[in-house]
Amino acid sequence: MRCNGGKESLTVKTNILVVDDEPDLLELIDTNLTAAGFNVLTAASGREALRQARELRPQLILLDVMLPELGGLEVCKLLRHDPATRSIPIVMLTARAAEIDRVLGLELGADDYVTKPFSVRELVLRIKKLLNRPAARESDAGHIQIGGLDIDPSRHRASFRGRALDLTLTEFKLVALLAERRGRVQSREQLLRDVWGYNNIIDTRTVDTHMRRLRAKLGPAAKLLDTVRGVGYRFQEG
Repeated sequence: MRCNGGKESLTVKTNILVVDDEPDLLELIDTNLTAAGFNVLTAASGREALRQARELRPQLILLDVMLPELGGLEVCKLLRHDPATRSIPIVMLTARAAEIDRVLGLELGADDYVTKPFSVRELVLRIKKLLNRPAARESDAGHIQIGGLDIDPSRHRASFRGRALDLTLTEFKLVALLAERRGRVQSREQLLRDVWGYNNIIDTRTVDTHMRRLRAKLGPAAKLLDTVRGVGYRFQEG
C-alpha cells in the first residue's frame, strides 16, 4: 500500500483506493488525484485491494478489470457482498474493446466505468460527481410508501413488505428518484443527468444495466417499474 501522507493539513480527506497493476498508470492517476485534493491509496492486486477496502474503508474505489491472481470483476463482486464495503462507490477501468467487461462490472454492482485510454480530467470529474451525489439527493425526496415498497431517503433505506433491500448507492438513488417522480416518464438521458450527474451523455446502456439489477433486487415490487419503449422508465403511481 502507498498512502500519500504529507497531506495532513488539507481539510479534504477523501480517500480513494486506486487498483491497477500497471505502475506507470498507477502513478499517473495517483499524481492527478492528489493534485485534485484527494488522499490516494494504491494497490497492485485484487487481494491487496480487498484487504485495504475492508481495513481502510475508502470513500471510492477505482478498480481495474485486469488484475493478477484475483480479477477486478471478482473483487467487485466480493466487495458488494461484504456488508462493510457494499456501499462504497466503485468505478471500473476497462479496455475500450472489452464491452462484456463493462456490462459485467455494472451487473455486479459497479457504479460507473471508464474505458482505457481515458482522459485524466474526465476521470477526476467522474469521481467528483459520484462523491457529491449523496449530499445532493439526501434531502430532495420525502419518505415514500407505495405498493409495499418503502423508500426512506433520509436514512438511505429501502424495504419491501418489511424486508430490507440490499441496494447499492446508485440503485437506491435510481429507485428513489423514479418513485419521487412517479407517473412521469424519465428518459435515459435525464436519469444519467439526475442520478449519475453527467452533463455530457456517454452511454445510456449504463441506465439499462442498472435497471435490470434493480428489478432483480426489488422482486415482486419490480412490477412498479415500467419500461417506456424507446424513451426510458416510469414508476407507477400505485
